[in-house]
Amino acid sequence: MTTESTAGGTPRTLAEELRRRADDSLAALLRARADLLNPVPGDLTQLATRAGTRASVVRALERLDTFALQTAEALAVAPDPATYGQLEALLAGDGEHDPDIAAALPTALATLREQALVWGADDRLRLVRTARELLAPSPGHPSPTGLGPTVAETVSGMSPGRVQQLLEGAGLAPTHDAVSAVAALTELFQDRTRMSALLDEAPADAFEVLGRLTWGPPYGQVTAQPAPHVRWLLDRGLLLPTAPGTVVLPREAALHLRGGRAHRAPSPLPPPVEATATHSGRVVDATAAGQAYTALATVEELLKDWDEGGPMVLRAGGLSVRDLKRTAVALDVSEPVAAFWIELAHAAGLVASDGETDERYAATPAYDDWLEQPAAERWRLIATAWLAATRTPGVAGSRDTKDRGLSVLGPHLDRSAAPEVRRRVLGLLAALPEGGAPAPTAVLERLRWERPLRAAAAGGPDDLRARLAQWTLNEAELLGVTGRGALSSHGRALLAGDDALVVSTLAPLLPEPLDHVLLQADLTAVAPGPLQRPLAEMLSVLADVESKGGATVYRFTAGSVRRALDAGKSASDLQAFLAAHSRTPVPQPLSYLIDDVARRHGHLRIGAASAYVRCDDESVLGEIMADKRAQGLRLRRLAPTVLAAQADPGALLDGLRAMGFAPAAETAEGDVLITRALSHRTPPRTAPEPVPEGPRAPDAKLLAAAVRAIRAGDLASTAPRKPAPAASAAGAAGELPRTTAAETLATMQAAVLTGDALWIGYVNAEGAASQRVIAPIRVEGGFVTGFDHTADEVRTYPLHRITGVAELADE
Repeated sequence: MTTESTAGGTPRTLAEELRRRADDSLAALLRARADLLNPVPGDLTQLATRAGTRASVVRALERLDTFALQTAEALAVAPDPATYGQLEALLAGDGEHDPDIAAALPTALATLREQALVWGADDRLRLVRTARELLAPSPGHPSPTGLGPTVAETVSGMSPGRVQQLLEGAGLAPTHDAVSAVAALTELFQDRTRMSALLDEAPADAFEVLGRLTWGPPYGQVTAQPAPHVRWLLDRGLLLPTAPGTVVLPREAALHLRGGRAHRAPSPLPPPVEATATHSGRVVDATAAGQAYTALATVEELLKDWDEGGPMVLRAGGLSVRDLKRTAVALDVSEPVAAFWIELAHAAGLVASDGETDERYAATPAYDDWLEQPAAERWRLIATAWLAATRTPGVAGSRDTKDRGLSVLGPHLDRSAAPEVRRRVLGLLAALPEGGAPAPTAVLERLRWERPLRAAAAGGPDDLRARLAQWTLNEAELLGVTGRGALSSHGRALLAGDDALVVSTLAPLLPEPLDHVLLQADLTAVAPGPLQRPLAEMLSVLADVESKGGATVYRFTAGSVRRALDAGKSASDLQAFLAAHSRTPVPQPLSYLIDDVARRHGHLRIGAASAYVRCDDESVLGEIMADKRAQGLRLRRLAPTVLAAQADPGALLDGLRAMGFAPAAETAEGDVLITRALSHRTPPRTAPEPVPEGPRAPDAKLLAAAVRAIRAGDLASTAPRKPAPAASAAGAAGELPRTTAAETLATMQAAVLTGDALWIGYVNAEGAASQRVIAPIRVEGGFVTGFDHTADEVRTYPLHRITGVAELADE
């Protein structure tokens, strides 16, 4: 197939139309349908063939918006080829002019052309064959338009005598053959005036039957003895049999009843997404920044809770329901929200499994690096991970298609569409005026219009894209990307991918960490805002968090003070710490509590015998032996100041503390054992890679190289060649040339002298055959060096791998 055969005329195939496209148009096709690049087609014929494969066409149709899909569906039921006017009439109706359809149709048609789903000039529009097969009606696959097969398709198996009877019933003159009879009946159904006259004679009940079939499905059931009004329709071909007991309303008749429209409700315009509430930009940014800080605090609290080794990993992978509930209680959030924070930390590479024998989840070394970053930078890192993540915590707790439970951090949570939906939702918010917040239902309707096939495949209103959009709105608010439903300034910068702007916009809005608390007489401390990390870490050891919110309330208890003493602090250290970091004087009750616990702390010493209790005060040991609560510890007096126990030291410590004593563990040398929580970290781990939806979008460099290679390959496969001698003639068009080694060498050497280009067949080391056009420069040592027009560079080829050569014909 050569370009000359159709130069200046109408292209006869999709490949011919692709040859006429400019490079930027080919690049647009490959960008929109990236699956066509895997691997790069050898020429434009291969590209056209690949663009018509079922899998690729289905993928392309799924990416069409509602009106572009309706345009393709209309072409599938139009004549092949169809004119632009016929297509517009199918969308708008007979004699109707819909300004919205007239304005949107050129764009929809351009989209279909760009993606190589439609080709041909406006007077000969063709839908690619595979798309027509998918969208056109058939008995096993009704058309999305609700239309049935044509008269010609339905009567194809009917006897000629029966076809002539239909003509007689419709009031038409008989014909000499079935083909002309079908044409006459089709022409009648397409003639609006004559068809209206025919229907004027129909019984009243017949219109009820036609009304049920007009907008689909077009098939109905009839009995062996149909009612008179049904018999009237059957005799005139307005109902045609397709199987015993089944009839169909022919497409031409249905279009007449519809007023020529292929769709009941064309949708040329996308549903509007408008602001239902408007807030000032300052309020939106402040609200979002406050939530961003809460997000950072929640992630820190989660990882602190798992600092010494988090929950066990299930055998099938993931977090157990019990551990999820426990984590939700620790974070004071619902289980779905806890699942979101856990998956967010995982997506950012801050938490992973440790890979040990008793596998647990724990913080990664990246978490320690993350903690050292400024707050705005920490938020940017987790927000960027959220935007690109394909793992979807919203599906956790449900079951997959194989009825397997889906758990947080477990397998099968990836949903490839998630990043695209998140970006689209945020894009819709960004298109609104500053501070504008839309209704969530409007966002969902817009997404359904943009990808109708995806919504239909997922099952209507609860389709995956709709759920992803709803989760995106919720998660963006939790994360601080939005505030009061509107996109924040740092959210816009995040969507634009401007990391520096994200940090510079958010940093001034975040509260500065405080270096003080307010101590109160009821043994509590109030932190009026976020605390500096050293202060917060020490206070979390010395006191227990009682409530969280805008201000955090800490409560001091004997147990929390003992915890600080166990960590190696003395009473004077604790008193000095509180005095240095409190804006109010240290209350006496708190001072008394610290001194009292410190005085009793370590009075009892516990070591490993299996375990023993040592105390210089014999009366204290006597009190323990007399206490009934000590029976479970199975104590035995070895000496006046020493008790032995069959329990381990940890159980003995807990038991005596439950009895109201303040024992301290000691080393083998008799020194107090200082206990500090040891942070558990996984080996270095990388963040989980998002699972792409199909091939990754090619960049500009790859597109340019691919277009250049396809053009060059097409030149090699379509270049006219001089006829070769009969004994060594090249094969048919498109086959590799075949010449003897001597002929190949002689032709190459001659081309070096004349500077002519040659068409060669070449087989590489892997056995892959290709065709190339080269201009030989040098032939020596069993190799030919020349400019390869296919690769657009100078290359060297072994002569023994060249299957043959042919001279290019003079243009």
